[in-house]
Amino acid sequence: MARRCISSEDSLGGSHGGSLGVSLAAASLFWLKLGWISFGGPAGQIALLHRELVEERKWLSDRHFLHALNFCMVLPGPEATQLATYLGWLMHGVAGGLVAGLLFVLPSVIVLIALSTVYVLWGQLPLLASIFWALKPAVLALVIQAAWRVGRRTLHTPVLGLLAVFSFVAFVWLRWPYPLVVAIAAAVGWLLPSAKEEAPASGKAPASSKAEPFPLRHLPPTLLIWGLATALPLGALGWWNGWDGPLVTMGRFFSQVALVSFGGAYAVLPYVAKAAVSQFHWLSASQMVDGLALGETTPGPLIMVLAFVGFMGGWNGGVFGAPGIWWDALVASLVVVWFTFLPSFGFIFVGAPLMEASREDLRLQGPLSAITAAVVGVIASLVLFFSGPVLWPTGRPDLAAAALAALGLLALIRWRWSVLQLIGAAALVGVLAELLH
Repeated sequence: MARRCISSEDSLGGSHGGSLGVSLAAASLFWLKLGWISFGGPAGQIALLHRELVEERKWLSDRHFLHALNFCMVLPGPEATQLATYLGWLMHGVAGGLVAGLLFVLPSVIVLIALSTVYVLWGQLPLLASIFWALKPAVLALVIQAAWRVGRRTLHTPVLGLLAVFSFVAFVWLRWPYPLVVAIAAAVGWLLPSAKEEAPASGKAPASSKAEPFPLRHLPPTLLIWGLATALPLGALGWWNGWDGPLVTMGRFFSQVALVSFGGAYAVLPYVAKAAVSQFHWLSASQMVDGLALGETTPGPLIMVLAFVGFMGGWNGGVFGAPGIWWDALVASLVVVWFTFLPSFGFIFVGAPLMEASREDLRLQGPLSAITAAVVGVIASLVLFFSGPVLWPTGRPDLAAAALAALGLLALIRWRWSVLQLIGAAALVGVLAELLH
């Protein structure tokens, strides 16, 4: 499959990465290393992929990289993970894509489960409690910055601004489901004037819009494998834990989350947080903020914070009875990881070649711009959701937390601190606050 997506005129040394002498074993070691150092969120991870694969190792051309990136940006799900999977597929076919995607996320799974274990066992100790108290305002500052950055890049017209306001009102006050908000935004965007009206004067399509036809013989078996990878684990969980049990509920819910997670982790977290806290009662709003703080400190995709949600659901509610059992929490966390990331692999192995044929279709720009505008409003709702447990944890304003949030926002926007710098400084403040208490 990978060979059909690469022409000899674009490659650096032949038809694909393997022709450059890059073995699957060597590439696997690279993907594993990358999984442990991929801090900095999607933007930092994408930049790291470009520097390592294109500039340093020269395994792929810049044109190949950008071609893959443009496609992954229009998919729901974690962009950096999907890009790593796509690039692995480009170099070594399906096996390369599986290895790249799995090794890219595996370190973050290990680290986050370890941190979740520390959190549930010792999180109430005074020192750790003080650290988490200081981390929460830092997380609030990160979410505010995310809303500001996405809004500044996206809301270029009054219509897009109104879409952002609409999505905020629909999600917060009308309590409309996130998939419905995205669908309405896409429908509005389809009607918006867009670049589809700006055809080249010659009337000819640009050369880059030409795509090779997708080999349809690969589609049925790939779809079958994707379907079995979803249905068989779900059936096994139903037999093991009951069709109305928490594991099947998590599998169904996070599969749905994966299919509508446009705009990155910050866009889908309000949807997850509202359901996990208010509907399923897997964890509290305060624990959700703590989970996001943990997610910010780990390598890999930020959406991995959903593994913490699953872990807390298994720990608080109990999968097979009594709460507070580590094995239940571990199983629930792994179930969430499986059903959250499985669609991303499916999109690459099934959807990538199909979407490449239409990636220059200008008619798609209107709906995608509208969805991104709606995402701004949804991220703003996350600010509102997190403000309560951070700034009014006991029903009274926490002025120290408000000051830390303001300083964190200043550090991010004015002093351009990285996420790790902010999280590290906040943790240090928590330690000092406990020592001076």
